Amino acid sequence: MLHVSELSHHYQAETLSFSFQSEPGSITAILGPSGAGKSTLLSLLCGLLAPSGGSVAFGDQVFTHLPAHERPLSVLFQEHNLFGHLTAFDNIALGISPSLKLTSDDKTSVIQAAQQVGLQSYLDRLPGQLSGGQKQRVALARCLVRNRPILLLDEPFSALDPTLRKEMLQHVKQLAQQFNTTILMVTHHPEDALAIADKVLLVDAGKVVYHACASELNAPNDTIKRFIS
Repeated sequence: MLHVSELSHHYQAETLSFSFQSEPGSITAILGPSGAGKSTLLSLLCGLLAPSGGSVAFGDQVFTHLPAHERPLSVLFQEHNLFGHLTAFDNIALGISPSLKLTSDDKTSVIQAAQQVGLQSYLDRLPGQLSGGQKQRVALARCLVRNRPILLLDEPFSALDPTLRKEMLQHVKQLAQQFNTTILMVTHHPEDALAIADKVLLVDAGKVVYHACASELNAPNDTIKRFIS
């Protein structure tokens, strides 16, 4: 279980504070207007921002103040952050070893991760030889080889066309089911939440204002309507 308890950040005169829980293997879609605090929440969870208070834990591991690389999670951003001079294989392998010193088992893990996202035929290509969707698959595979129980998605598929976005979302859903990965996904698309999410976290003015089953988006109450209308 992911426990987020009053995890806060002071920004100018404003205090953002978040509390919620997510079950192992669940997918939680995070919705809210621009500037609501969605990306701030992910930055606090992954260690890019230092919290002003509160705590975050996964099971018995409290990681509120751990360095980013020691946290039990991986992050996939909107920008794929691939190195243009490295092949898809090496870009994935960076998730295991920044120095690219790989054991035979490590190399097998890279190939398996590529297979899981349908990239096994593209491992020798440079990012400039890949489509936008293929680049995001490389970035997703890099998250996979890190083998962390939590995956944070900060609108990584928003620039893709609807067909590719749907395909990538299905890859994410399969990951949650296959590896029991707990996934938090920031999105501006309620239809993405309906497609794969179990829960919806509505964020506004730096706070969680509603936490519900994703199915409630089909018959929204007044609170939900403010976020999806």
